[in-house]
Formats: sequence, structure tokens, C-alpha cells
Amino acid sequence: MKNKSITVCTVLVENSPQALPLGAACIASSIKTLSSDFTDVKVNLVDFNLEQKLSVEQVTNILLSQNSYIYCFSIFVWNKELLSEVAKNLKKTDCICIAGGPEVTANPKSFLDFDFVISGEGEVVTKNLIKRILNNDIPTEKIFYGKRESLENLTSPYLDKTLNPKKYDGALWELARGCPFKCSYCYESKGDKKVEYFSLDRIKEELDLFVKNDIKQIFVLDPTYNVDKNRAVEIINYIHKHAKNIFFHFECRAEFLNVELAKAFSKINCSLQIGLQSASEEVLKTVNRSFNKKDFIKKISILNDYGIIFGFDLIYGLPKDNYEGFKNSIDFAISLYPNHIELFCLSVLPGTALFDDANKLSLSYELQPPYHVIESDTFSKLEIEKSRKISIACNLFYSQGRAVTWFNSLMHLLKMKPSNFFEKFVLFLEDKKLLDKEFCNHKEIEKLQIEFVNQILFERNLSKYFILTKDIIMLNGALTRSYSDGENTELSLSYHPDDLMSEYSQDLKFFLSNAQKFSCKVLVNNNSIKFVNKSNNC
Repeated sequence: MKNKSITVCTVLVENSPQALPLGAACIASSIKTLSSDFTDVKVNLVDFNLEQKLSVEQVTNILLSQNSYIYCFSIFVWNKELLSEVAKNLKKTDCICIAGGPEVTANPKSFLDFDFVISGEGEVVTKNLIKRILNNDIPTEKIFYGKRESLENLTSPYLDKTLNPKKYDGALWELARGCPFKCSYCYESKGDKKVEYFSLDRIKEELDLFVKNDIKQIFVLDPTYNVDKNRAVEIINYIHKHAKNIFFHFECRAEFLNVELAKAFSKINCSLQIGLQSASEEVLKTVNRSFNKKDFIKKISILNDYGIIFGFDLIYGLPKDNYEGFKNSIDFAISLYPNHIELFCLSVLPGTALFDDANKLSLSYELQPPYHVIESDTFSKLEIEKSRKISIACNLFYSQGRAVTWFNSLMHLLKMKPSNFFEKFVLFLEDKKLLDKEFCNHKEIEKLQIEFVNQILFERNLSKYFILTKDIIMLNGALTRSYSDGENTELSLSYHPDDLMSEYSQDLKFFLSNAQKFSCKVLVNNNSIKFVNKSNNC
């Protein structure tokens, strides 16, 4: 016989501070408010992640051990198939299964194997459905549609202890819901273009909790954080005053950046992620995005002026784009000195405007998650695969390789576009059978960088620059590891570290012609450089 407990469950994409069961926790937090009417009901939050490689049977057995009467599932692209099979197994017992989440909202009728289906924002509608079930008022309808509720009425899963950020060594911090834009590939493309904000009192109380729990990093959930500049600055100022030891990840729109915001961001530990998607105004029009290249360059230059860490998102497979267009977007992005670039294949998500217009736009795509584009009338299957490979190369060499400080200088010396460089790096990786290998250790990536740079300098009769470029790569790599990982590195250099870190190293030809060699050993630690020994061999 089942007890009256309720289990809210999800499967996360990975085990990381960025993968947190926030959506499921919001549902569990809302259900907990029923305790005044149902004192014997217990609410459990259970989460798994794909890295655990659990089978359907294993997940089923773990959930069965909860001995719950009602199971609520938060379903995303990556866990749809797994949780659907788990629910089928659970329904063989005396329990009720409810499906909700982005995948369900996109196509609720495809989840009718569940007892009940929640489409839309789920806190209030799920709570009301469960209240009816517990009162033995079992609904005859299966699909329920949740609407945007006043955020003032929603409970915080952090403040009521439903979700413990310490468990994940990080937090997802939801500041707002909704988006004023309608990018056609996004779930918000059919939204009402309204943004609602959680109260500043709640936000500050949550941040105080994160500080108290010694959380190291926070991912801010507000895709257009800087649209309301005054509010954005007020929150940053509160962070600066109360959370100086936490690193924050923001999503921002470039068109709303200005000097005031840049000054504020520069006072805290943070990085900004900016959705570029493509450098083509015509391509972006097809997915309902506006883009002014001159203004974009101007706004990003402000970030560089203030030394702010930032990255770009790029998408391949967009309607009316092609492989050469994607390469041009990579070249444009890297010319602006981002610290990293995230490159994605376009997904035609059910429930989006792009999904509705896919045939009109000649998009062929996968019918099952992750719904990636297969080809279009301008982007062939072969070009999609080439884009996948160059994305891997760019991510490995530039982003994971932490190459921002010296990469454009190398391109200038080689007289190469970044995209052409990455194409050659693809061939290098394929020859070593390393293209699809996952690299987690920066030193391992650095060795590949040095080996490949040596090879390409030799091919271009520029081998005399190898010792210099090797010094620059190793010294910058050691400094980034010291800063981000607290690692100590001892290096043997051929040039003085002060020279290698000077503005003159940005012009490799000038540097080699004018700098004196200075053989030395240095220790890089605590983001500083100390000599172990030195000898001027001029």
C-alpha cells in the first residue's frame, strides 16, 4: 500500500554546479504549501544525472523505494525518453504519474501515457491538481495548462530548504521569467514578450543564503539581464557589497550594454555570455533576431576596455546560412577577443515558431531529442558535419585552451583566418584520432596546442617563431591555471616574462626582431611570477 508522499523527479544533463534541479525544486516547493491541509503528506525531491549512466530499471527501482503515491517528472530534451520509460514502469504499481517541463509544454499530447500532463508554468496548476487528487476528486481531463502567475506568490525552493545549493557546489539563481524578444528557435518565441521580475527582497535574501553557505559560483537565470539597466546595476551593487567571493555567470544582450553597466560588472567576479548566434544580419532575420554589426562591435569594445570576461554563443545550421557563413561568424566572433565561444547545432524544438515554419524554411531535422538540424536547402549534411568538427576544434583550441590573450597575434603572424586555422586543427586531431575525445586537463590541451603550432609554423616557413610562441602559450597557460585552479607551475623560458606579458608580444614579428633572449626558470603561483633562477644569454 502506497503512503501519501509525493516525489518530484528529474534527470540532469551532467554532474556540475550548472546542472541543478531548479525547475523540479520549484514544483516541490509549491506542493509543500499544501501541508496545512494535508499534514501527513511528505514531499521528496529526487534527481539523477546522465553521467551516472543509470538504466530505466535502476531509476525505476530508486523511485519505487520512495513508496510514493504521486510522482511528478520534470522533462527536458535530454531526459524525455528515459523518464517516459520509467513512468511506464511505475504505472504498473498503485501510483499516479504527472509529466511537466519544457518538453511537455512544447507538445503535451505526446505525453498522454502519463496519468496527467502539465503544460506551461507548473507551480500553481500542479499544486491544485495534486490537491484534487488527495481529496479523491480525480479529474477526468488529462492535460492542464499553467499560466504565468504573479511571481510574488511563488515560494523560493532555496529559502524553504527544498534545494540545498551546497550539494551541487553552485546555484542557479532565477531573477526573472519571460523574454521581450521572440527568437524563433527559442521556447519563448510564442510568448507574450513580457518579463516579470522576482522581488528584490527575495533576490537579496537568496543571495545572503548563498553567501552563508559559501557557494563558489552562481549561474544567473535571466536571459536578458541587462534590459532593465537600473535594476541590473542595483543587483550588481548588492553583489559587490555582500558577495565578493562568489563568481557569477550572466546572460546579456549586447545592444543594452553601456559604460555604466560595464563599470558595475568590472567590480565583481563575473563573466557575461552574449548570444551572437551569427554574424549575418540576413541569416538572423530568418530567426527573428535583429543585429547591427557596427553597434555590436562598439558595445563589445566597452567590455574589453573594462577587462570583463565574456563569451559568445554561435549556432550552425540556421536557415539561409551555410558552412562558409558559419566560418565567417567564427572569424567575426574571435576578432572581438571573447574569452570563450559556445558553438551549437540548431535544434528545431517542438513548440517553437521555428518548428512551425520548418517546412517553409526547408529544414530537415531529427524527430527525437535533441532535434538537431540534419540539412536545409543551403546547409548540406556534409556541411553540418564539417561545422560540428570545426566547432569541436574551436572549443578545444580556443576556449578550453584559454587562448584569447595570444590567439589573434598568432593569426596575424600566420596571415590566416581563425576558421581556416581550426579546419587544419580538425585534420590534426583526426590524424591522431583525438577529434571526439573529451579533454578535461588544460595541460594536456596545451601540449596539443604547442605541437600543432609547431607544425603549422614549420609548414609556413616560420619555425623561427616557435620558441617565442611556445613561451607565450606556456606562460599564459600557467597564469590561467594559477588564477582559476590555484595550480603552481614551474617553467623554463627563453624570454623575460615581463617582455612576454607586455603589449609588444602582441606583434610577434616586432617582438622577435627587438626582444633580447633571457633564459630563466620561473614559478607561477597565486597569479604571480617568481624567478627560480635566471641568466641573461644575450
